[in-house]
Amino acid sequence: MLHSKRSLTSADRICEELRRSIIVGHYEPGERLNLDELAVRHGTSVTPVREALQMLSQEGLVTTKPHAGFYVTRVTLKELRDMLELREILEVASVERAAVRITDEQIEELERVHTGYTGDDETSYERYITENRRFHYLIAQASGNQELAEALGRLHDRLARFFVFVHTGEEVEERHGRLIGALRTRDVEVARQVILDEVKETQEIALEHVIQKDGVAWYVGMRTG
Repeated sequence: MLHSKRSLTSADRICEELRRSIIVGHYEPGERLNLDELAVRHGTSVTPVREALQMLSQEGLVTTKPHAGFYVTRVTLKELRDMLELREILEVASVERAAVRITDEQIEELERVHTGYTGDDETSYERYITENRRFHYLIAQASGNQELAEALGRLHDRLARFFVFVHTGEEVEERHGRLIGALRTRDVEVARQVILDEVKETQEIALEHVIQKDGVAWYVGMRTG
């Protein structure tokens, strides 16, 4: 089905705003997203709202339940651990391959993304998540395997809510700088260790935060239906 340019523009705008709200915690895991209320809030009809929620469902941030509507996706502790483990596998694979394949042009593009932005407000969180995803996606692309890049990008989308917990701008900026240096000198071992350090720290902080502070909300127990 074809959509008008205006409809697509409205859906994209709503998608971005809802993504940000979910990531920074304005909506709780499992919370129902009411189409009519969102349409009023965004000053539009329910059609672009529904399109936006469908986009977010493809990213794993929203779950669609037949005859029930849209909900902020719940994540069990097992699912989170699995996603973090998969991230480690994909990040290491992309870095190892990129270290021997990356071009000077791709390194220059990485450096442009590597601007570093610190701060504690929601705008900085959103910018950090966006730039961090772009940075890792570009490295995966430099591996020469586009499927790997797409898989890693989708995983970053699903983990975005948890990356908010580990937003440490200066440390990430420093690590990314070292990673660029290792890629520039084609040093596979150093690049691999830098990405492992970043991934492991993310795993530890995200899991600790979820277990200690948000265990109930993030549905860490077994699924019962």
